[in-house]
Amino acid sequence: MAAQLLDGRLMAAQLEEQLKRRVAHLAQKGLVPGLTVILVGEDPASHTYVSNKEKACARLGIRSATLRMPEHTTQAELEAEIQRANADPSVHGILVQLPLPRHLDADRALSLILPQKDVDGFHDINAGRLCRGLDCTVACTPKGALYMLKQAGIPIAGREAVVVGRSNIVGKPMALLLLQENATVTICHSRTADLAAHTRRADILVAAVGKPRFLTADMVKEGAVVVDVGINRVDGKLCGDVDFEPVAEKASWITPVPGGVGKMTIAMLMDNTVAAAEKVLAK
Repeated sequence: MAAQLLDGRLMAAQLEEQLKRRVAHLAQKGLVPGLTVILVGEDPASHTYVSNKEKACARLGIRSATLRMPEHTTQAELEAEIQRANADPSVHGILVQLPLPRHLDADRALSLILPQKDVDGFHDINAGRLCRGLDCTVACTPKGALYMLKQAGIPIAGREAVVVGRSNIVGKPMALLLLQENATVTICHSRTADLAAHTRRADILVAAVGKPRFLTADMVKEGAVVVDVGINRVDGKLCGDVDFEPVAEKASWITPVPGGVGKMTIAMLMDNTVAAAEKVLAK
């Protein structure tokens, strides 16, 4: 295998050690960071993800509360719980676990979270500030992906970066972050003509399409850095959006699935929560 691994497990563990020290410092000042997660329905993947968040909070000394609401929860009931968390000074971060059941308006729910408590970075104010290059809370997955590139010392400025996927959660903020690092950025999507012509130019290729093994070796430039954001389950096993083994023979660096960007997503959620608490202390 030619590519070096961007090891999310190792980087997340190293970041957690830093976060423990920051949490301990806050505790000395009489403040314990608090994260409230609102989970609606019985989606198995969401329950697993929330459980992992709870475990991370426990490791770091962050106060964690998970409000589990039934599938038939109304919009008014969901919004009332968000407002309660907004008003609670012991809560520094609020996260509404997505996806919500189809009858609920996720955009409206997310818009009600106070921007300073929006640790997912999905609020319009945080998204808008990111677009303008201002200080803000950044969505956890793209923030984690950028962190991995920088920790590995991978040059970004002046490089050709291609992001495959234009979601508000990953694709768009990932492109903006790379642009802020002075990469030349192309966003590709389902309507892109001749996708492979774009991906083969990429020095840094980010896959965020939600299709298992979608990006194949013939679509990747020799020596490219490949960041696989996808998490798919095929025949009971997890895989990414990248056809890992053949692509790893061409890439210089690659993130594995599992053990790559997914590990950094939760680490960055913890980082955002601690940062929100630090800002309260700084006031």
